[in-house]
Amino acid sequence: MPTPRTDLRSDVGPETAPVLVAHVIDRARAGERLSTDEVLALVTADGADRDLLLAAASALRDEGLALAGRPGIITYSRKVFVPLTTLCRDRCHYCIFVDTPGQLLKKNKPAYMSPEQVLQVVRQGAALGCKEVLLTLGDRPEERWPEARAWLDEHGYASTLDYVAAIARLVTAETGLLAHLNPGVMHAHELSALRPVAPSMGMMLETTSRALFETPGQPHFGSPDKDPALRLQVIEDAGAARIPFTTGILVGIGETPLDRAESLVALRDAHQRHGHIQEVIVQNFRAKPRTAMQDAPDADLLEYATVVAAARLVMGARMRIQVPPNLSDPAEFALLVAAGIDDWGGVSPLTADHVNPERPWPHVDDLAAATASLGYELHERLTAHPEYLADADTWLDPAMHAPAAALADPATHLARAAVPVQGTRNAAPAGSEPQHASLEHGTAGATSTGGTSMSGVHAGTGTGGTVRKLAERAAADPLVLDDTEWQRLLEAAGSELDDLTRIADDVRRYTVGEAITIAVNRNLTPTGFRAAGAQTPAQFDLADAAAIAADAWDLGATELCIQGLIEPDEAATAYLDIVRAARAAAPAIHLHAYRPQDVHDLAARTGLTLDEALAAMRDAGVDTVPGTGVKVLSERVRGLIAPGDLEIDRWVETITAAHRAGFRSTSVLFYGHVETAAERIAHLGTLRRIQSETRGFTEFVPIPLPGPAGGVGLVTGRSALDEHRAMAAVARLFLSGSIPHLQIPWTRHGLDTSAVLLQAGGDDLGGTLLDGRVRPEAGIEAGNQLPLVNATRLARRLFRPLRQRTTVYGEPSDERKAAAR
Repeated sequence: MPTPRTDLRSDVGPETAPVLVAHVIDRARAGERLSTDEVLALVTADGADRDLLLAAASALRDEGLALAGRPGIITYSRKVFVPLTTLCRDRCHYCIFVDTPGQLLKKNKPAYMSPEQVLQVVRQGAALGCKEVLLTLGDRPEERWPEARAWLDEHGYASTLDYVAAIARLVTAETGLLAHLNPGVMHAHELSALRPVAPSMGMMLETTSRALFETPGQPHFGSPDKDPALRLQVIEDAGAARIPFTTGILVGIGETPLDRAESLVALRDAHQRHGHIQEVIVQNFRAKPRTAMQDAPDADLLEYATVVAAARLVMGARMRIQVPPNLSDPAEFALLVAAGIDDWGGVSPLTADHVNPERPWPHVDDLAAATASLGYELHERLTAHPEYLADADTWLDPAMHAPAAALADPATHLARAAVPVQGTRNAAPAGSEPQHASLEHGTAGATSTGGTSMSGVHAGTGTGGTVRKLAERAAADPLVLDDTEWQRLLEAAGSELDDLTRIADDVRRYTVGEAITIAVNRNLTPTGFRAAGAQTPAQFDLADAAAIAADAWDLGATELCIQGLIEPDEAATAYLDIVRAARAAAPAIHLHAYRPQDVHDLAARTGLTLDEALAAMRDAGVDTVPGTGVKVLSERVRGLIAPGDLEIDRWVETITAAHRAGFRSTSVLFYGHVETAAERIAHLGTLRRIQSETRGFTEFVPIPLPGPAGGVGLVTGRSALDEHRAMAAVARLFLSGSIPHLQIPWTRHGLDTSAVLLQAGGDDLGGTLLDGRVRPEAGIEAGNQLPLVNATRLARRLFRPLRQRTTVYGEPSDERKAAAR
């Protein structure tokens, strides 16, 4: 692996007299041009000097927002991230985005996304209110890989940039969304050629360090497009072409403080010449597995914040300073806002950050709440910032005037709150889904029989067609298929099933990304609770519950899953007592506790209302709830298979109430018994309808029901594996844009079948299910463990990364990751 430069404090530049930070701050506040030595003093400030710097940066940001006419507003762009190709001619030592042709072949992944695949993703993003399409790709792959050149030739494109232009033009023409182009190094004539198809473009400067580019073993060595001089020329040419341009620096890849200072000065000088840099991103390095820099330390938080604040003073009040919110923990947001940022960049409600797949985007509602807690309002902007849209004659090609104006608020030039998007359903407000009549009037707890379905799926034109064509339509918009067409997909076999799973897996790849996720957790089944003390290995008391939670935490778990009914002869308050005991013993562990049936039992036996029972659970320490305790949302099926389960309408009522009380939950379907294809589709439709109202489901888990009642296929003669593939693929397509994650229950399938289903749309393995060292039999599925090393091995078989996650698909702390390994 390369040896990053670590002499960050010693390599500070020429021998000069010490520069007083307070004096530099005064000069910057007065609008004076800072020298490189003065900027160096800012980026190396610490202690009291750092405090002065942060305060000045924060004040200067507030002045700039007032000058812009939007005091107290921090912005973001609601985007769709499209990885047009992951081939690249460069070899950056920290990058996990790129693939080789051999890797693409093993992943069954095309060299370039097709226009149809791009539109499928973009239309789903448009339906979720996105207005930006970020086109990201490797630099000039055809100059290194014959496979890229062959694809371009076959499809009639002279170059990758020619294809970028065609896709950007197509996206705007078909959906009205605006492309932001990030194709890497471009020549002046290429920038000019792309200007008519996009209102903004971008390329990170990263650093001016020639040492990182020229020295063997350093991060940019062997990557021709990382030549600092070349990248600075691109930024200069973009200014000459009057292109609103996004750029920035990377912090922590081995650059020195002097490199940081020189990089900021270079960006300032380019902007002063042309006025075209619309935002400066200050991005912190995060080490990624399976890269040459996987063991390099992440950027130091205080150093990072210091550089952010220095960027604010160097670039001035009117510059937008951006940090990516997914690359920092929410607890760090306060420091970054104090450092003078006023933009969070692009955040997607649909697609992963394909460049940083291990770092999921925050939910927009959570980002808004975090921003509000720091005294600012979060407002959506477009890919081109308001100042450039306000002067469109100067900064936008005439071809972009009308598309940009259609999405911009005419007064503020920020994004309109909700706009109709051409070529798809009307864009929805943030966090919601467009409503159709059949969604509004669908019966949540409907009784389905035979071919009758109340799925809540929009009844489309019902044109039918081959499985491939139906799947492609569903990939672009799940709500256009009618129930009969969905049933046709569920019953696909042979080559048609191969088409279905391929399309579903492409939807997975280009929305949630390549990462396979897993939580480190342990189960505890309350049915075994005995207040007077355990008498069997499967039983436990409150002291055991506390010990189990503490042991799980010590083993690296982030979650303790508690579900199951308390026995009738035990006090119903035990539901809460177990949670309190676990919370006291492991204060930071996530408690994923109590199915709707358990919640109803708690309420009924204690005399609480449903809302009061949920509030009591929250007060006791429950964080999220399992959406289990139901087989199929059909009273006919419940009566035949699980008459002891909670009634369907009560299950729906309880899970909806839990979501509205602030609990997020899983969702499930037990299939392969007496249910019909129509009842499966009805079940998925009800889940989607609930999700459109509450946004509370984190994942969907299709679970095959074992014998003796289970194991019944929908299609006579279709193999068990193909039954599972069809179910996974249909679930991915049906719920795309609604419930983001598809969990493959490895305990039911085994690892070999799970690997196949992860190629049919699946992206999650659930939990490791630690037995633990304290009463392992007290958890359901005891004896079934999936150590992280085995999960990693499974992911590698599929040439995909494994990402450890929290219960709600966040990023565990470094301490938790270390404890689990």
